[in-house]
Amino acid sequence: MAQLHNRISHEELRARMLQETEHRITISFYKYFRIEDPQAFRDELYIQLEALKVFGRIYVAEEGINAQISVPESNFEAFKSYIHSLPSFEQLRLNIAVEDDGKSFFVLKVKVRPKIVADGIEDKTFNPSNTGKYLKADEFNQLSENPEVVIVDMRNHYEYEVGHFEGAIEIPSDTFREQLPMAADMLKDHKDKPVIMYCTGGIRCEKASAYMLHHGFKQVYHIEGGIIHYAQTAREKGLPNKFLGKNFVFDERMGERISDDVIAQCHQCGKPADTHTNCLNNACHLLFIQCEECAKKMNGCCSKVCQDFYAMPEEVRKELRKGIDKGTMIFNKAKARLRPRLNDDDLSLTSLFHSTLAQK
Repeated sequence: MAQLHNRISHEELRARMLQETEHRITISFYKYFRIEDPQAFRDELYIQLEALKVFGRIYVAEEGINAQISVPESNFEAFKSYIHSLPSFEQLRLNIAVEDDGKSFFVLKVKVRPKIVADGIEDKTFNPSNTGKYLKADEFNQLSENPEVVIVDMRNHYEYEVGHFEGAIEIPSDTFREQLPMAADMLKDHKDKPVIMYCTGGIRCEKASAYMLHHGFKQVYHIEGGIIHYAQTAREKGLPNKFLGKNFVFDERMGERISDDVIAQCHQCGKPADTHTNCLNNACHLLFIQCEECAKKMNGCCSKVCQDFYAMPEEVRKELRKGIDKGTMIFNKAKARLRPRLNDDDLSLTSLFHSTLAQK
């Protein structure tokens, strides 16, 4: 019987990936289409991709597929042949990463989910296939010059913070399910204006465009292939690039540079910076922006409390971590804009962590 899941530790797999000498190509793709048996589709997909040494994260649902993966360069053509041989995938667009060191993923995970993008939509009359019009890179550049156009970023705050299109509106929410009704409400007075929606690879803004049409908006567009495809096309065709800064990506890279602009600030000292990191204290693991100077000064930690904790022997840290609810350590990214920098006094996460340790 074929193996359908990984059984090797993540630590070992990460080490193996870092030791690889062959370059990998980072790819993302998605497609909304009907899958009658998601589990069977998932299992067959895992078998075929695992044989091609593909790493990455893939979600499969009755509504379609959403994938971010890396493929060994020598297997790239075989991968394309396989994926394009699947029913409904003949013309599937593959988004190739803009800035890629080949170290984006270290394990293959293929999961069955209720939806490939959690949207919270329960309206049975909503038709996700009735989407807005695709805009190619040159078409977006031209239409965005229209002063009546409203450009909407359908990504999370921490994605928008480090990079976005010129003049784009942020929908200030942590989740896509919250953003959809919020976007419709924020733009309710612009239903007759052209609305352009975009996201990382196209999957969120495609569904968002259908949602806006469902709620009475007349002229809805979305950028084909999202930021990734736009940036690749702009570079290949020598088009003006209207995206400022970095494109946040959900893999080991955490970002790919689209322009030289640094539009964000270090959350600790306030200097220009756009490098995301996770606090090295695993009991915290806060996602935040940290400049090189602060990374050295704080040893990759978000606060003095976490720095002191991280400096303890592992056996001591392990004992102290017992009983700490990591669910309370989630960074409220949408609220991060309310405080320009992190410190031990105003960071509720750190205060909670500190008080938890004090009780031990």
